[in-house]
Amino acid sequence: FGFTRRALLAAPLVCAAPRIARAQADDAGRALVAAARPTDLHSHAGRVAISRRAVQRPFTPVAGPMRAGGMTLIALTMIADTPATEIVETRIQAFRDPAPGELWAHGQAAFARLRALVAQEGLGVVTDRAGLARSRQPEEPPSVLVAAEGADMLEGRLDRVEALFRAERLRHLQLVHYRVNELGDIQTAAPVHGGLTDFGAAVIRDCNRLGLVVDVAHGTEALVRRAAEVSTRPLVLSHTALARRPSPRSRWVTADHARLVAATGGVVGVWPIVTGPPSVQLYAESVARMVDAIGVEHVGIGSDMLGLLAPASFEDYRLTPDLAGALMAVGFDAASAAMVLGGNHARVLAATLPG
Repeated sequence: FGFTRRALLAAPLVCAAPRIARAQADDAGRALVAAARPTDLHSHAGRVAISRRAVQRPFTPVAGPMRAGGMTLIALTMIADTPATEIVETRIQAFRDPAPGELWAHGQAAFARLRALVAQEGLGVVTDRAGLARSRQPEEPPSVLVAAEGADMLEGRLDRVEALFRAERLRHLQLVHYRVNELGDIQTAAPVHGGLTDFGAAVIRDCNRLGLVVDVAHGTEALVRRAAEVSTRPLVLSHTALARRPSPRSRWVTADHARLVAATGGVVGVWPIVTGPPSVQLYAESVARMVDAIGVEHVGIGSDMLGLLAPASFEDYRLTPDLAGALMAVGFDAASAAMVLGGNHARVLAATLPG
């Protein structure tokens, strides 16, 4: 599969208008979704994340939109560092040091909220390879992979990885988020550790042993480089997009940064922030840029559903057939589009989850 999209690669990658342009999904898009069994590497669907507000917002539907759009499996993600971060204009940043035990307690509440959403929506929970295989069958209900954005709730304790694996069914662990934690440095703040720490490396080894996906989103290139050296399983970088020269403290990545993940056999999830009025067409073009850079077998969908501060081009799972059609419209054949929509992620999960 070969794209040459120099014009797209040269375009500035910034978000713009808040309205999304929808294209009517055609029969080919719907047929592709049915065959591909799409998955999402990073999602806060249903308002699963604990709000900074004193009163938590009610859940919104997850299973219905997934079923209507043909989305079969999402990495449903709690956020680990919310008590210690704040939104300043359009950025999230750490503003204080949490008290001992505070982020562990927050994590317990966040996982409880995730469990409540899963129960309310009747979602399946994938914990092993057999469950993954079941989730990809047409008759199965929409399913989730329990995920954490940031490992801050570990608070430097390695034993908590296995505790969360067993008690919360955690199967997808993002090492860092918006505060420099015990595991390593982040893209959006000045480096402190020079990349991944020794504790971060120990966490990766424990994830490999247990069968948790290791997610290097938000980590610096130096963190990703060492993580790739340490991990014996494919890495994921669940949500980002490609830029030739990311601005300082940007969440965009260069091709070299993304290739570190691809070299492990892993997958980079492309998030739906685009130049111009949000549309699935522009999102598909962003996916194509990443494919050009690292290869079609290493690219997936990372929607960051309900987690973005900027307008998104994929803000409802009912748009999945539209996205499938847009991928074919920008030059993907059905087999390659199916890999991006779900096949690549499923391959990494099969190589990582316990038997």
